[in-house]
Amino acid sequence: MDSNAMATDSTSGPTANETEQDGRVDEHNGPGKVVYEYEDPAYRVFVDTLNYLEPEEIEQVLAAYRFGEKAHQGQTRLSGEPYITHPLAVAGALAEWRMDAPAIIAALLHDVMEDTSVSKAEIAERFGKQVADLVDGLSKLDRIEFQSYQDAQAENFRKMLMAMATDLRIVLIKLADRRHNLQTMAPVRPDKRRRIAHETLEIYAPIATRLGLNNISRQLQDLSFKHIYPMRFRVLTRAVKAVRGNRRELLSKILDGIRSKLQESNIEAGVFGREKSLYSIYHKMVDKHLSFSQVLDIYGFRVIVRDVPTCYLALGALHSRYKPVPGKFKDYIAIPKANGYQSLHTTLIGPYGTPIEIQIRTQSMHHLAEEGIASHWLYKDSEESGADLQVKTHKWLQSLLELQGASGDSSEFLEHVKVDLFPDEVYVFTPKGKILALPRGATVIDFAYAVHTDIGHRCVAARIDHELIPLSAELNNGNQVEIITAPHANPNPAWLNYVKTSRARSKIRQFLKAIQQDSSSALGENMLNQELQALGVVPSEIPAAVWERVIRDSGKKSRREILTDIGLGRSLAAVFARRLVANDEVPQNEVSESKPLVIRGTEGMAVQLAPCCQPIPGDPIVGLLRNGQGLRIHTHACQATRKSRTTEPQNWINVEWEPDPDQCFDVRIRVTAKKVRGLLGRVATGISQAGANIEHVNMDGKKPGLFIDLHFLVQVSGRPHLAALMRSLRRIPDVVRIVREQE
Repeated sequence: MDSNAMATDSTSGPTANETEQDGRVDEHNGPGKVVYEYEDPAYRVFVDTLNYLEPEEIEQVLAAYRFGEKAHQGQTRLSGEPYITHPLAVAGALAEWRMDAPAIIAALLHDVMEDTSVSKAEIAERFGKQVADLVDGLSKLDRIEFQSYQDAQAENFRKMLMAMATDLRIVLIKLADRRHNLQTMAPVRPDKRRRIAHETLEIYAPIATRLGLNNISRQLQDLSFKHIYPMRFRVLTRAVKAVRGNRRELLSKILDGIRSKLQESNIEAGVFGREKSLYSIYHKMVDKHLSFSQVLDIYGFRVIVRDVPTCYLALGALHSRYKPVPGKFKDYIAIPKANGYQSLHTTLIGPYGTPIEIQIRTQSMHHLAEEGIASHWLYKDSEESGADLQVKTHKWLQSLLELQGASGDSSEFLEHVKVDLFPDEVYVFTPKGKILALPRGATVIDFAYAVHTDIGHRCVAARIDHELIPLSAELNNGNQVEIITAPHANPNPAWLNYVKTSRARSKIRQFLKAIQQDSSSALGENMLNQELQALGVVPSEIPAAVWERVIRDSGKKSRREILTDIGLGRSLAAVFARRLVANDEVPQNEVSESKPLVIRGTEGMAVQLAPCCQPIPGDPIVGLLRNGQGLRIHTHACQATRKSRTTEPQNWINVEWEPDPDQCFDVRIRVTAKKVRGLLGRVATGISQAGANIEHVNMDGKKPGLFIDLHFLVQVSGRPHLAALMRSLRRIPDVVRIVREQE
């Protein structure tokens, strides 16, 4: 919706029999000749830009204009202008991109479903299903109630990006719509201006960049900067104008130097000076803590040549004229950016020691760099590059569809998309030489998931440039990465702390969620069976019809969903047990005494051993069931649970260890001993001889006196094993005390 809109009336649009001819193709004057009955200059300019369309398409566009004007009749913007001026400006931007007629019609009608009583069916009947789908993809969800503005914003972005994955024209219309809103926001109150501008910098400008639409991205950034920091914008504008005057002679000298060197080398090229956008200057000042006078590369230069080999010839010629700055050369022709951008970038030392930023590219690369995916419609000579960009864009959009399927809600989906929109890429190689682009700061885990989901799930180690490194290691440009997998390995929840790509984060969360549901369902089934047995019912004898009735009455989708909710603490096992037995079809025996729930301590994510007391087999234990957290096992003596057991008795259930669990469990011990040489080695040997593993060790080295405390995290099979370990350590002469540590 137009952020400047002020609806004063809402009327339905005209019917299919509407006969007004305010602007039409004149058959007597030949194709494309238009009779103007509107005197609005903006309308006349708009109609003139449609000359690339067929006459019948122009007539459809003008009919859409009349339809939209009628639908918005009585509505004005905050500036007092008729509302139709906004859709007209958006459609005009698309006409400049030479978009097809359905896209321009959709731009003219993009607010009618949202702000008037016109329905999607009406638009489909009048202008076709394709236009109706485009308009629907652009319409927000104002009729749905959300808990907060953030939820509504996230859901609107989700819908727009999903529609964009089906038809790219939707995002081009949306970007043109956002740009015009920012250009005409003077009457909007300041807080709303800032909110819309922040939203633009977070989402819309990065999307434009991701699609290679650098021109509109720069405009969105500068307009947003103007609305967020109006005073800084004015000061920086004046400073740039002053510099432009002061450096005119220097810039002219550099331009002449570049042109003369290229001519000497018989290289045909167009050479242009370019000024950095205000936002990029400001961003550099903030990011690198520079004053305006320290930002030397306000001006850059662009060299346009006829083909790729000439790009490299031009680079060599310029490097022979001016000295290159080491480490400041980037070849985006050999390795294009993810959005299809291609150029050679180099920084040279120019006259008076001034750094010169130069971009060298072909004409088709230039079109693609400025207009991105829109160049597919705008320039016929960049068709090959445009097709390549369309393939890359399609892959990115497909990844959005994958994220949508994996994300639990709109906010999580928006978080994933934002991660993808700020890449600042590094380029790494697979062992077979394939190049992968990943965001700066990406780790080995991100690389593994970029190769294949199964590789990510099963990875256990990696080699970077043939050296073994941890999975959390960050990747650098040019690294060759080899992933080592194991058949039974699974993602670790700790990976979420350091992965950078939305794909990796999404796949890990998806896997963990599935594992949690499986283990929660199994736990829920055990808890429900325990309650049923206490009521004298054999779980296997409950008829399927009874289960179906209980599932239907509870509003759940399946038995598995009920069991998962019980295992996660969202529902009470006792409640469902009573619902199941409250039926004559269920045979009941004598009521038996409720038995404790038997656990192994390794059931998965649904059953966790509390880190505060670290229970091990043999310890008296009790279970705490909390909503969404599953079952957490504590020792009876755990200090952290005393208050909760009094205030929340309904959340505690009786549990006991399964006899002889064939597993190892973590336990902390503190060993106090004399400060003597070789102590740590002797204690470690004693632990190993007792058949225990050492997971972690640290010591209080600065403790005054003759004694020192050694803190070990060891793995034992249970209390008898721990007792044997402690007896073994007491035999060491210098050990004076051993204590099991529990919070």
